[in-house]
Amino acid sequence: MNIKYVLLGMLYFVQGIPYGLQSGLLPIYFRSVGLSFTRISLAKVLYAPWILKVLWAPLVDHYLAKKTWLLFTMSGLVLSCLACSLLEPDTNFLPVALVFLFMNFCASIQDIAVDGVAIQLLGYEEIGYGNTVQVVAYKMGSVMAGGGLVAFLYHLGWSAIFLYLAVIYTLAILLTWVSDLRVRRWRPSQESRIMVGNVNPWSILKELFHVPGTHWTAGFVFIYKLGEQGSMSMFPLFLLDRDFSPQKLGFWNGIVAMIFSIAGSYLGGHLISRRRRLLPALENLLIVRFCGLTLQILLMALYQNKEPFFEVAAVMSICTQHLIAGLITTLTFSLMMHCSQKAKESIQATHYSFLATLEVLGKVIFGACDRDPG
Repeated sequence: MNIKYVLLGMLYFVQGIPYGLQSGLLPIYFRSVGLSFTRISLAKVLYAPWILKVLWAPLVDHYLAKKTWLLFTMSGLVLSCLACSLLEPDTNFLPVALVFLFMNFCASIQDIAVDGVAIQLLGYEEIGYGNTVQVVAYKMGSVMAGGGLVAFLYHLGWSAIFLYLAVIYTLAILLTWVSDLRVRRWRPSQESRIMVGNVNPWSILKELFHVPGTHWTAGFVFIYKLGEQGSMSMFPLFLLDRDFSPQKLGFWNGIVAMIFSIAGSYLGGHLISRRRRLLPALENLLIVRFCGLTLQILLMALYQNKEPFFEVAAVMSICTQHLIAGLITTLTFSLMMHCSQKAKESIQATHYSFLATLEVLGKVIFGACDRDPG
């Protein structure tokens, strides 16, 4: 396997850990120690650095090497894990929340640096497989932290889990340290240093939109999850209300569906590498997803409890939607990277971070709309 894919896979894997911790591990642990739903909901504010990362992306683009940023941020993640191992959330909620806010801040900077490395490291013909590695490794890191660690939480304890995570980040630092990233370092002019020092968001935004294809790509990544988010989150709850047992739902929607999602991501990278034409493939997949969502709505209208036919159809619908979602996500991230590679070297990481921020905003906004029909 190409060493570039191994290195990127490792970096995206550890990048997915903070998200998995906050989406999977923390809510369960917080609730088990008696924290209120209000406090648990307020913890979502800790995702703010991922929304705001485009503000400090120019600093990553203009100052220091990407490898230096990676080493600094992963060192910050090691310190965050060590700090968490010394704190108990039930008695130190605010300190733990602040540590996780810092963890997200470090992870968001790491994300910018890794994306910048990937944009320069991957050739045009390698972007398909590179984005497959990105999506799959991030999902695996998130699932390991959010699902796998829950199973060991009550056996190992809070402190031990974060000590193990600190070891994982330390190993990632060592691998990054010895790796030759072969990424060009852009040396900014005095004028560009002044622009970044003044942090003029309007000037930076205008420069980003001058990159060919940015307008269309930005609009697409903002809306491409429309409908899919509701299917992923609401259809399982519909089945739960229709006497689908939690154990069965957890198996099919948690384990099997994730396997289909990863398979879809792999197929997406393979499809790009063979066809190398993103837009026709995306158009066809979006049509297939629309048909799948339509059939899912029809299934919900006709669903009858404890009927084997409908249960099988529901499982097939879940797996199909995750397979298609994996395909579309990989193709979309490849589209974003193609667009960012057209930007000047001095703003490539910033450009990609801008598109990624819109992608996150779209998921959050449309996910909330799908959950609240009122």
